[in-house]
Amino acid sequence: MPTLHFRRVERRRTIRVAVFANLIIQGYDEANEKFKIQARSHSVSGHGGMTILDTPVVLGQTLLVTNESSGQKTECRVVSVRPVADGKHVVAFEFIAPNANFWKMTFPAKGTKPPRRLVPARVVL
Repeated sequence: MPTLHFRRVERRRTIRVAVFANLIIQGYDEANEKFKIQARSHSVSGHGGMTILDTPVVLGQTLLVTNESSGQKTECRVVSVRPVADGKHVVAFEFIAPNANFWKMTFPAKGTKPPRRLVPARVVL
């Protein structure tokens, strides 16, 4: 009997990579008060990223995100908000304008399969 293998179709324009970059995120809260917080990316792609925030944001909200290591700033749109423990939220954002290498890295082309980890052969002495 054949084995069935299901693989989720990747819908992103570029793959996500686990990168922990220090960020400064600025925006306005529910009371229209300006906030500026430090955060850390959890994963990034050529078109945005994901972080955890304890400041509430809403879908479609515009944020100014600064990459602390490069000083580069860009406007982003919140595309997903999921609650997690302790009043924090996993927030995914996309760059509003095409961005000139905000993360300072090269991403594989769309459709590229993830690299496979090879297990080294056992050496017998």
